[in-house]
Amino acid sequence: MILGYPAPKGGRCHGSDTDTRRKRGVQMWKRTAGRVALVGARMAIGGWGLWALCTLGLAHAQGEGTPGKAEPLRLCYERADIRPWRRTDDTGLNFDLIRMAAARAKVPVAFVNLPWKRCLAQLQANEVQGLFAASFQPDRMAVGAYPGGAKPDATRRLHVDRYVLVRRKGDDVEWDGKSLSRLQGPVGAQLGYSVVRLLQGLGVAVDDGSQTAPELLKKLLAGRVGAAALGGSDAAVYLAEGSAFAGQLEALPQALEEKPYYLLLSHQLLREQPDTAERLWAGLAQARQTPDYHKLERAAFAALAPAAPGR
Repeated sequence: MILGYPAPKGGRCHGSDTDTRRKRGVQMWKRTAGRVALVGARMAIGGWGLWALCTLGLAHAQGEGTPGKAEPLRLCYERADIRPWRRTDDTGLNFDLIRMAAARAKVPVAFVNLPWKRCLAQLQANEVQGLFAASFQPDRMAVGAYPGGAKPDATRRLHVDRYVLVRRKGDDVEWDGKSLSRLQGPVGAQLGYSVVRLLQGLGVAVDDGSQTAPELLKKLLAGRVGAAALGGSDAAVYLAEGSAFAGQLEALPQALEEKPYYLLLSHQLLREQPDTAERLWAGLAQARQTPDYHKLERAAFAALAPAAPGR
């Protein structure tokens, strides 16, 4: 038998008939072998192609995580001008310091401004990688990470500022560093600000419905609150001579509190890129000590109205 072709009866192959059958068998064998080879080649090429695609995809994904190809860290800040630290056009001492630190750390950054409560929510949801500037509160550790953790490292702060109590000129409300006296009505504060907890701890009623400092001061002038807890740098700007509130409101000399403010980073960033977080925080401490930053700081405070509290 040759490839399935039986021999003639009697088991003999005669002459040209045998040659013809042999040729047909060889041709069929060649066609079959060719088809098998083609299918095998296609399978091999297909397998190699799949392997190549997987390999290239993995390399691309790994490349995205390398420092040289990393996407900028998105850092959120409050949509409000708080001089000299930050303004909504991405200028101010906080931006100067973060950019200097980012350059040292070789970490690209980008900025987005939102209402304060939304910044907090986006950081907790890992929709942004950082938030500034935030004072320390234990419950904020669920939102993001401080440099140093539960005991923040103040050397890696952005700045130090204070809260002061503002009253209408002629009012009798007083603050002696421990308690408030002769207060008529609630103390006003801005939504989501840490000073609210301090005021509540003093046992006073708090109205924290104001989004911005000017909104809060207008509420005080209208008599809707008995006093206002305002950031020291805001007080320097909005109560300065020539401002809309000058001559009508005044800040008490004793600060309500003074504390450092930090760049919070997302928990996801710390899990996935701990070295990036460490370099950026360390860069803040280093950059703040440089002559270039000191020069920017002097110029920024000189541009404010006299005697900015909390410097």
